[in-house]
Amino acid sequence: MALLILAPAGTVGSTEPQEPDGARFTNVAAESGLDFVHQNGATSDKYLPETMGGGVLVFDYDDDGWPDVFFVNSGSLVDDSISSGLSHALYRNNSDGTFSNTTQSSGIEATGYPMGACSADIDNDGRMDLYITNVYANTLYRNIGDGRFEDVSESAGVGSDLWSSSCAFSDIDNDGDVDLYVANYLDFSVDTNKYCGEPAGVRIYCDPNVYNPLPDALYRNNGDGTFTDVGPEVGVDTANGKGLGVVFSDFDLDGWTDIYVANDLVRNFLFHNTGNGVFEEVGLLAGVAVGGDGRPMSGMGTDMADMNGDRLPDVFVTNMDRETHNLYENFGDGLFLEVTFESGVGEATLPYVGWGTAFLDYDNDSDLDLAIANGAVLDNIDYFRDSTYRQRNLLLANDGKGAFQDTGPDAGPGFALAKVSRGLAVGDLDNDGDLDIVIGNNGQAPDLLRNESGDNNSLLIRTVGTESNRDGIGARLTLSVGETVMVRQVKAGSSYLGQNDLRIHFGMADQEMADQLEIVWPSGHVDILEDIRSNQILTIREGGELIRQIPFY
Repeated sequence: MALLILAPAGTVGSTEPQEPDGARFTNVAAESGLDFVHQNGATSDKYLPETMGGGVLVFDYDDDGWPDVFFVNSGSLVDDSISSGLSHALYRNNSDGTFSNTTQSSGIEATGYPMGACSADIDNDGRMDLYITNVYANTLYRNIGDGRFEDVSESAGVGSDLWSSSCAFSDIDNDGDVDLYVANYLDFSVDTNKYCGEPAGVRIYCDPNVYNPLPDALYRNNGDGTFTDVGPEVGVDTANGKGLGVVFSDFDLDGWTDIYVANDLVRNFLFHNTGNGVFEEVGLLAGVAVGGDGRPMSGMGTDMADMNGDRLPDVFVTNMDRETHNLYENFGDGLFLEVTFESGVGEATLPYVGWGTAFLDYDNDSDLDLAIANGAVLDNIDYFRDSTYRQRNLLLANDGKGAFQDTGPDAGPGFALAKVSRGLAVGDLDNDGDLDIVIGNNGQAPDLLRNESGDNNSLLIRTVGTESNRDGIGARLTLSVGETVMVRQVKAGSSYLGQNDLRIHFGMADQEMADQLEIVWPSGHVDILEDIRSNQILTIREGGELIRQIPFY
């Protein structure tokens, strides 16, 4: 255990506490230079992938301390004129509220029919690498520096050609290398596309039950640039899954990262890591596999975090409209209780089709709220019932005890938009101390929702591993501020088709100082820092070394 007394940072951002003035988010995508438009290649044949793409990733690919943004483009399943000119969009953060499109010089190409992405430093060389999922072959890009990437999918052994959706990285065996989980969805092809809808001619996108499931992949990092799919041999049996969302989190705080998978109309999986990357599936026993009525739900996006301050990570899953989304409270001892309606989440989410999602403290009041990206599956849903393809997104405010209320209508113009939203990623893109939200929209331009929600204090922590993986993915951070104790885990992948900024954000309300920060690294090493001033960004290396300490901008 290392002990570090952290002196005040000197000139930092304002530490005068102010009461939050309510949520306010403004869509600044266009003025920031995010001029990407997602292409879905929608046709009258209603190929299911057309309505499901729109992944987004927030990651610092050039390691300059400013989060960058990557949008996944899809293209067309049948029109070569669209696919041949397809491009993803990699935007470098200019650190002045604008972004520059650097895709052309990056070496990142769009082939097949891409869906989502996740990122981690797979070789611990100090640079974030990039994995892109696809209806066809997935792609792993190694970051070689200077803003350039090279395709190493074949040599790494991770170029699966199954329909993959979400992905996530973590270190399942605590050996210092990040491993990769890939959620796979349906056994679909253009040639086997089925007709669904009215015989008279009103065709719709098919229910997933008309297609067979595909097994997910769990790739163990061999430490030499290659990966091995070890799923079945380590207890990750997903033969009956239809995976759309995945998140790593140590739900029982035993030091080994676990895996939660949101499946579509089959039960969700919770893989408990029993040690050294060997798993047992405990979803039904734990109470997180099905809805409150005992039926599988339409699981799409997912996240895990401590929503009620008891230090245990809870589970959130988005579903179809008329199902509600699911919130499962972690009671310890491997048991969860569904609290969807007791928490207010049920009533708030009932009319919406949810996709990407994240726990976040948008107002810096020290508790975790929920952001949810919404949009119907059927582009002609209004023909069948009183609903719309485009839907507004949700911002659910937490009262600090796990009760949520929809603040979207009062959350500024950014949450008044109605679009076909899919991916959602969170990060402090302007390094001002509050979390911004990036939305990937299907067949439309994206949204960058700049957070202008108030002036409460906060803290950003970047972890750098030495014995652990380079970015400290899987580390558990506990911040004590008076009687308030906040626990966060470093995660690389969650939501739906995307990933949040790896830096850990703590809202500190009106408090100017934190009493203690404890970091439990995947290696088992523990660092403790004391007397930490708010309103700054800290970069901490495993062993308790403070690498960088700068105020918010």
